[in-house]
Amino acid sequence: MRNFSLAIAGAVFAFATTGVASAQDVGDPAAGEKVFNKCRACHAVGEGAKNKIGPELNGIIGEKPGAVESYSFSKPFQDWAADKAAWDHELMTTWLSDPRGTVKGTKMVFPGLKKEKELNDVIAYLASFAEDGSQRDPAAALEAAASQ
Repeated sequence: MRNFSLAIAGAVFAFATTGVASAQDVGDPAAGEKVFNKCRACHAVGEGAKNKIGPELNGIIGEKPGAVESYSFSKPFQDWAADKAAWDHELMTTWLSDPRGTVKGTKMVFPGLKKEKELNDVIAYLASFAEDGSQRDPAAALEAAASQ
């Protein structure tokens, strides 16, 4: 009985700490909106967003990389994106922390975000936009993207 109790306690602890970790990963969309100011010169989100120097980013979380309609991605980016199923938290973190290091020859000249909090917050902000620019639950979008 003692081993059974320890096993149950361990499972509850693992479940609880997993839930906390994923909640921390989601970030704060309101803080992410401020971080996104670094991106606005090249990207747009929200209702009526259009491609600029970079693609519009509505619905980007959960979308296949390189699949933004009417945007011409560089050949190096297309090659890199070919085997990627969807933008999720992990892939977006890799990309946003060092775009030029991740994809040699990318058109994106942004040097990247180095602070984990800024990365989590801007990813939560991006996840809060559906394909049509309307608001959606960022945690649900990130969870759905992770399961793709």
